[in-house]
Amino acid sequence: MAKRIVGVDIGNDSIRAVEVTDAAGAKPTVERYHEVPLLDGAARSGDVLEVHTVASTLKRLWSEGGFKSKDVALGMGNQRVLARDLTVPRMPLARIRETLPFQVQDMLPVPVADALLDFYPISEGTGESGPVINGLLVAAIKEAVMANVNAVQLAGLNPVEVDLIPFALTRVHVRGENSRGTVALIDIGAQTTNVVIATNGVPQFVRIIPAGGDEITMALVQRLDMTRETAEQVKRALGIVTAGAAPEHRPAIEVIYESTGQLLNGLRNTLNYFVNSHPNDPISRIILTGGAARLPGLSAALFELTRVTVASNESFNGLRLSRAAASSTIGSEGMSVALGLALGGK
Repeated sequence: MAKRIVGVDIGNDSIRAVEVTDAAGAKPTVERYHEVPLLDGAARSGDVLEVHTVASTLKRLWSEGGFKSKDVALGMGNQRVLARDLTVPRMPLARIRETLPFQVQDMLPVPVADALLDFYPISEGTGESGPVINGLLVAAIKEAVMANVNAVQLAGLNPVEVDLIPFALTRVHVRGENSRGTVALIDIGAQTTNVVIATNGVPQFVRIIPAGGDEITMALVQRLDMTRETAEQVKRALGIVTAGAAPEHRPAIEVIYESTGQLLNGLRNTLNYFVNSHPNDPISRIILTGGAARLPGLSAALFELTRVTVASNESFNGLRLSRAAASSTIGSEGMSVALGLALGGK
């Protein structure tokens, strides 16, 4: 029987999971997926704050979703995770990982002993002292990772992989036709925006930006004295499309436009940094995903700033779906992280 693995995405207000068989094979199959709500305050930006609450929610998720496997792939991708370019002397990958604590202390915001380190090789080259490997350093706060792992174990599940969320998103959205050339994947969530730039499907650059759609919502709450629920509704209804807007909507549109502009300028600067440091790899298109990416007018505004074609992509495009997955009454929107984690599970 093909190996099954479940990708688990722990969000602020829900936990999502996707079960995949033959994840490493040529034709992985989405067997089932499900989502259950999570009590407010139990997790924030992917960090588990209340282990027992998250564990009990995971048990409910397995019961309601009918997942067959207990092997779980988890993701990390917030301000407590760092991804930076790193070039090291050429040596076996296992040896590189052993030497990381002695090479990267100056790059970390915490002592090496408090971080989990990994290295993702991208290419080989020649430096001043001989052959080198160019890649990405990935560092996560150990305490944050272990809280997520503990919650999964407390739920009776088996964590087999902890992966970087930007890599997971790349597996879903930068594959097939979307993998050709140099592509910028921008995933805008509630509190975190992930930027991954990949060439022919291989990630070259990763940035995790601690900002997202919630900043727009909170600007409406604070400046126009709205409730959070009303602000969310107004944001989703109006967006930054000014044409034909009624006069009474102008104050809200101005707040949304200003808050969105800050995020867009940050994204433009991030893309420009890559382009300036990789002059031979111009970005051919942008794939825009994430819940906050559905803000009306956002993709058009991003195109105006960058002059790069902006497209979207559905999570399950090009994948086989089992009968149970195909007949699910829960939409696949928001399942990208969980699916990408499952596809990367070993």
